[in-house]
Amino acid sequence: MKNLVLAVAALTLYSCSPKPPAAQAPPPPSLPVASVTSATQTTYQEYPASIEGAVNVEIRPQVSGALDKVFVDEGALVSAGQPIFKINEQPYRAALNNALASLHAAEAAKGNAQLEIDKLTPLVANKVVSDYQLKTAKSTFQVAQANIESARANVATARINLGYTLIKAPVSGYIGRLLKKQGSLVTPQDAQVLTQLSDVHDVHVYFSLGEKDFVNFKEEYPGATLKEKLKHLPAVDLLLSDGTTYAKQGRIDIIDGQFDKTTGAITVRASFANPNGLLRSGNTGKIRLSLQHTNALIVPESATIEMQDKVFVFTLADSNKVKKVPITIAGKSGSNYLVTEGIKAGDQIVLSGVDHLQEGVVIHPEKPTDKVAAVSTK
Repeated sequence: MKNLVLAVAALTLYSCSPKPPAAQAPPPPSLPVASVTSATQTTYQEYPASIEGAVNVEIRPQVSGALDKVFVDEGALVSAGQPIFKINEQPYRAALNNALASLHAAEAAKGNAQLEIDKLTPLVANKVVSDYQLKTAKSTFQVAQANIESARANVATARINLGYTLIKAPVSGYIGRLLKKQGSLVTPQDAQVLTQLSDVHDVHVYFSLGEKDFVNFKEEYPGATLKEKLKHLPAVDLLLSDGTTYAKQGRIDIIDGQFDKTTGAITVRASFANPNGLLRSGNTGKIRLSLQHTNALIVPESATIEMQDKVFVFTLADSNKVKKVPITIAGKSGSNYLVTEGIKAGDQIVLSGVDHLQEGVVIHPEKPTDKVAAVSTK
């Protein structure tokens, strides 16, 4: 009975105690907001590229024989006309001597035929012999003349083949690997070349543009024809494989006539001066193209959020509510996106803290800090 009285007393005291106040709603989050601005910006696009000398020549033998001498070493710089290989010439010198002997014999035969004509001409005139013998002598003379021409052609061929035994550099440039050594037997039918010679005083850098990039490329620069557009293209940079930028800029001078059906890309060529021979055929790198965007809308990357392959920003709507808006990005300059669609100049966007925002949330807009402002207007 005593315990029951105590329980009733405790319950009475609890019911008479004051109730705690109701929990208040948290204040809206304070986030930096700034207006979207527009400016002229330059973006850069990089494309993998391969480098080739302006002239790349495969050095092959034009006659068969043993390789007697190799006058150069791998990687050597040679001048046009400089001897680089010597094939054993003895068989070809003998062939030339034989051709010369045949020529002399043909010339002697022609002389005999002429003597026969000279002897028969007065005899035919005096009707001592028939004109048939004179006609036969003249025919023999014509055959001798043809034999001389054939012999001269054989002599010329023999001289050419003898000249082919000394292989000279057709252009100035650098010698590649020497795939045949002294003493090797070489023939014109060999699948393997003697070496390659590369003229790299100027180099051609080849890269490919996709169809969309090529359309943008054509629309960006003035000119009615592709040839006129090439004249207005700015200089391009070459990024080497170690990440450094080549000291000299190049010019785009040729665009292929058609797209590759397999890759869907078109080949473009840029030419660079290479006076010091730093670049060699077979080098790789990247071509960096510049693209100017006039009155592009600038949005800091930190003000965007990516969802399902789309990029969004939060704009400030009525009553300080935020609205998630998809945007179309044309390029990137530093830490800023260049936007073409979705927003317009003057729209206010949230600059940071967008990862935790939801559509329709009310915020307390603040002016951005100097650091954020500098990023957003860079």
